[in-house]
Amino acid sequence: MKFTIIPVTPFQQNCSLLWCEQTGQAAVVDPGGDIDLVIEAIERARVTPQKILLTHGHIDHAGGTAEIAARLKIPIEGPQREDRFWIDQLPQQGRMFGFPQLATFTPDRWLEQGDSVRFGRVELEVLHCPGHTPGHVVFFSPKDRLAIVGDVLFHGSIGRTDFPRGDFDALIASITGKLWPLGDDVTFISGHGPLSTFGEQRRVNPFVGDDALARGA
Repeated sequence: MKFTIIPVTPFQQNCSLLWCEQTGQAAVVDPGGDIDLVIEAIERARVTPQKILLTHGHIDHAGGTAEIAARLKIPIEGPQREDRFWIDQLPQQGRMFGFPQLATFTPDRWLEQGDSVRFGRVELEVLHCPGHTPGHVVFFSPKDRLAIVGDVLFHGSIGRTDFPRGDFDALIASITGKLWPLGDDVTFISGHGPLSTFGEQRRVNPFVGDDALARGA
């Protein structure tokens, strides 16, 4: 699997384009906006988009979903259904943050812990990782040792939990109980900022690093 990252929206959210090297079939992860930029990246990579994957329903991740799904005529998979209330609020969120008029949508498939998603010969495992939002999911490729974690974890930080239905304890449990067991060698793409590895974050992250957790025990 190959990937490229397309920063979109004023929040500089990392929209990811993933594709199967054998078939050229692709998935767009978290198309928050700036859809023309996303489509230009698809054309440069010369791949064929098959579906949209969403980690969660916040505007900077999901705001452009209805538009790109209509333009490319592809289905939407994710997040977990507890994020429906965020998706339903997209038009209101758009007005609040000065986005162009946004449309709400219903995913073609809600995702759950233990599900998988496929495009070409690529298969990604789905992990339900609540905390930042109640329906947040993470996509993981065991073969490529790559995780797309949305706003669960960042280089040197973790997702905010002061939004409606955010839960700090649930977020910490998601990271330590579902992400860390995948292995220190796993590289992750977060919703904002640079790539990192789980091992690096276990060493340096002031919220969920091993030393930080030991001090809080």
